[in-house]
Amino acid sequence: MKVHVSTPIPLPVERTLQRLGHNIALARRRRHWTQEMLAQRIGASARTVRRMEEGEPGIALHILARALHAFGELQALNQVLEGAQDMVGMMLMDEKLPKRVRLPKGTPATPDTAI
Repeated sequence: MKVHVSTPIPLPVERTLQRLGHNIALARRRRHWTQEMLAQRIGASARTVRRMEEGEPGIALHILARALHAFGELQALNQVLEGAQDMVGMMLMDEKLPKRVRLPKGTPATPDTAI
């Protein structure tokens, strides 16, 4: 089944998918697994494994997650854009921080609000 994308895939995304596919193929070969063996472990067809290793953009995310799990690397997916790892998100949040924090009038400072 061919997935049709309405907009062209940016070149950096395409290259990253190809690099990821290459790394998956290396991880599989280092374990001396055939494509059929990996396919069986992740519940997919050998054709799907070939497409994933070629970096084809239509591969379902759950197939990638299953492959990472089979390699014992699922934590790598968990770390994508996680909190402190998302540097751009953290910078955007920091830009919106107030220069100073003031309590509403009449609110006494408590140990929780005062240093």
